[in-house]
Amino acid sequence: MAAALPARGPAKGPRHPADGKESALTLERGLALLQAVADSESEAPSVSDLATAIGASRAAVYRLLVPLQARGLVRRDGSRVRLGVGLLNLAARVAPQLRAAAMPVLRSLAETVGATAHLTVAEGDEAQAVAVVEPSWTTYHVGYRQGTRHPLTRGAAGKAITLRPGGAEWVTTTGELQAGAHGIAVPVRGVPGLRASVGVVSFEPLDEVDVGPRVVSAAAAVATALR
Repeated sequence: MAAALPARGPAKGPRHPADGKESALTLERGLALLQAVADSESEAPSVSDLATAIGASRAAVYRLLVPLQARGLVRRDGSRVRLGVGLLNLAARVAPQLRAAAMPVLRSLAETVGATAHLTVAEGDEAQAVAVVEPSWTTYHVGYRQGTRHPLTRGAAGKAITLRPGGAEWVTTTGELQAGAHGIAVPVRGVPGLRASVGVVSFEPLDEVDVGPRVVSAAAAVATALR
């Protein structure tokens, strides 16, 4: 008598390339939906508003909202959709990762130039220093505290962030944030979503011809580390 064969489930064929395309499209639409919620400048957008914004049906928007809500990235308020507090948790993890990537470059820059080096990011109309390295061998140097904030319109670090591509490579300032302090800063280019600058600040005048290109190289190295 022949032995009974174990039961088998339905045979699974090879994954179809269309499955990957569909997943990528779903992810892209989900990100577009999140961006549309963030971009709303007045009241929270409705599901209909979001459907129009991303070019999808209301039913598709409802489906896309489910995983975003589950992760706290958005929340429903009746028919309106708002950003969720889960984004705060993600945002809180950004600065430490930026700092870890930039620190080796900043340390080399500070030691080479003999000035305090920093990575500064834009938050709205303000600039915030997220990473600072002071030189180890100078008699004295500028004490630039991590977390320091100032308007983008003051100081080399803030002004560099606003430089347009194709214009000046760096910004120099004197005494705008601290009396007697000289700064040179360069924008960090090529990192999507990031508005930032790398710079140095010193109580001694900085030689632009020598220091400027060094800061440019450091900003490029930070951009590479963050991509």
